[in-house]
Amino acid sequence: MRALTSREILEVWEKGESQALQDRAISLLAMVCPGLSRDRLGMLTVSERDRFLLELRERTFGSTLKGFALCPGCGERLEFTLAVSDMRHPSAEDSAVKEHLLELPEADIRLRFRVPNGLDLATVSSCESVQEAKGLLLERCVLEATQYGKSIKLRGLPSEIIDHLSARLSELEPQAEVLLDLQCSVCPNRWQMMLDILSYFWTEISVEAKRLLREVHRLASAYGWREEDILSMSQTRRRFYLEMIT
Repeated sequence: MRALTSREILEVWEKGESQALQDRAISLLAMVCPGLSRDRLGMLTVSERDRFLLELRERTFGSTLKGFALCPGCGERLEFTLAVSDMRHPSAEDSAVKEHLLELPEADIRLRFRVPNGLDLATVSSCESVQEAKGLLLERCVLEATQYGKSIKLRGLPSEIIDHLSARLSELEPQAEVLLDLQCSVCPNRWQMMLDILSYFWTEISVEAKRLLREVHRLASAYGWREEDILSMSQTRRRFYLEMIT
């Protein structure tokens, strides 16, 4: 996988401004995976997709991520730096395995399911409530549910069964839920925060796209150059010209 070019950053940002977050992930990967259709990219499991996004982010913006969090106890701002390598998780299961079983002998319940993919998340993102989203995700990902050998309705599954299934999905998709262990520097509070690489990466894309547009505006105003010519320059050359007009 290669890094995104300046022109591609602007192109994917412009397209993504009118897209939902899950569709932006497909647009990002489509830039560097021309041999894969959008449908195929959408079928990647969330862990597979996030591993690709993490690699693309590292090649485009570097091997460290900077962020901040507010202590839920005292409100202190905590700044942190992460290495991309620390965020990578080995798959708990072979990614070639498309179907899995969850058996709960105490209730004689057997679920045959698959892990969610990007298309699943894009579909449930339009739901009006978390409960509705969970129900729709169950319908899409649970392929068969039986109790005492007979089919049962998914909407009627007890909450503890759903909790078992959620725990099993977390085991199968470790890259889809990156949790950071944080400690306040002022008070003794400790807590966990989830880092979503898609949201983080897209924020960086937006910031970089706007920075590039400001550079294009300044150089085009000073020299009359076309946007295409400015973006084809290396960052070093653009910086040098910007220094001269300042």
